[in-house]
Amino acid sequence: MLMEPKQRLLDRPWVVPALMAAVLVAGVGIGIGVGISVLPGKSETSARKAWEQAEMQVDRPPRREDGAELPPAELPPVVPLPRPRPGGASDDGMDYDSVEEAGTSPGATSEPPPLPPVPLIMPQPSVAPVQPGAPAWVRYAVPAPKTAGRPMIAVVIDDLGVDKRRSEKVLPLRAPLTLAFMTYAEDLPKLTQAARHRGHELMLHVPMQPQGESWDPGPDVLEVGVQPEENRRRLDWGLDRFDGFVGINNHMGSRYTGDRVGMRVVMEELKKRGLMFLDSVTTEKSVAPELAKNYGVPFAARNVFIDNEQSVAAVMAQLQKAEAYARKHGAAIAIGHPHDSTIEALQQWLPGLDAKGFVLVPVTAIVKAQGNG
Repeated sequence: MLMEPKQRLLDRPWVVPALMAAVLVAGVGIGIGVGISVLPGKSETSARKAWEQAEMQVDRPPRREDGAELPPAELPPVVPLPRPRPGGASDDGMDYDSVEEAGTSPGATSEPPPLPPVPLIMPQPSVAPVQPGAPAWVRYAVPAPKTAGRPMIAVVIDDLGVDKRRSEKVLPLRAPLTLAFMTYAEDLPKLTQAARHRGHELMLHVPMQPQGESWDPGPDVLEVGVQPEENRRRLDWGLDRFDGFVGINNHMGSRYTGDRVGMRVVMEELKKRGLMFLDSVTTEKSVAPELAKNYGVPFAARNVFIDNEQSVAAVMAQLQKAEAYARKHGAAIAIGHPHDSTIEALQQWLPGLDAKGFVLVPVTAIVKAQGNG
C-alpha cells in the first residue's frame, strides 16, 4: 500500500482558530499590563494638575508690581478670642460658627457671649523653642506620640490665613496637624500662635510659579527667569512673616520646582535658616529631592492629595488612600485645604485613627523616621 502524504499542521481544521485565539489572549494580556502600568501615572498627573487648579480657588490679593506695597486687603475680621479661661492658656476653646451667628443676629451686642470650651486631644506644647541650640526645624517641631511600630500619618492643611473664618475652624481639629500658612495672609503672628497653642506644627506656604500662565499664585511668587537675588528677596520677605515654623512647602510650583536655578535659591535660604522643605509634588520633574540632599536640607514629599474633589465622601475616600499608603510604607503625608468638606471629613476621620492602628504625627516625625533630617 502506498503511504499517504502527511497532512501539514496548518492544514488541520483546528489549528488556525487555535492560533487566532492565542493571539487574542496574548493581546488582551499585553493591553491589561500596559494599562496597569500607565493608568496610575495618568491618575497621578491628573491629581497634580487638579491640585493647582484647586489652589486657585483660594482668595488672594493681587501681585505687587515693581516692589510696590499692596493696599490693605479687604478680608473679613478675625473672630475675637475669648477672655482667658480659668484653666489657663490651653483652655481657650472656640466655636466659630456660634460666634459668627451671634455677631450677625438681630440685636447682637459687640461683646460675644461666653463659649463652651472645645476639648483638646493632647497636652499643648510651649510656643518657645525647647532646644535653643538645634536648627529651627528641630526647635519648633511638635513632639510626636510614641508609635510603637504603628504606621504614621501626617495631615498637612495648606493655604491657611487668607480665608480667616475657615482657617480658624481648622484650629480645634485634633492635634497634631501640620498647618501651612500663606506668606501674604494677614495677622499671621496671631493666627499662628493660636495654632501652635492648639498643638499643631507650623509651616510657611510659599507661592511658586505653576505651568499654567493663567493661574495666579499671588504676590511675591517665586518665578523662573527672575534674577536669583529677586527670588531671594521675595522668599526672605515670606520667611520673615512670623516665627515658630519648621519649614516651607510649595503653593502650586509645577514649573518652579523643576527649575534648578530657582530651587537652589530656596535650598540655600532653608539651609541657612535651619528649615525643612516639604514638596507638594505638583510635577514629576521636581528637583527638590536631589537639591535638598545636596544642600543637607531636611526633606519630605506629599503622598496623597485629599480634596481635589470637594465633597465629604470624596475627601474620606482620599483619606482611606492615605491609610493604605501608610500601611504599606509605614508612613504617609496627606495634603488638603481649609474647605468646609475637608474640615467636616477630618472631624469624622481623625478621632478613629487610634482604633484603626494609626498614629497621627506632625510632618517632622516622618522626616526623622525616614532619615531625611
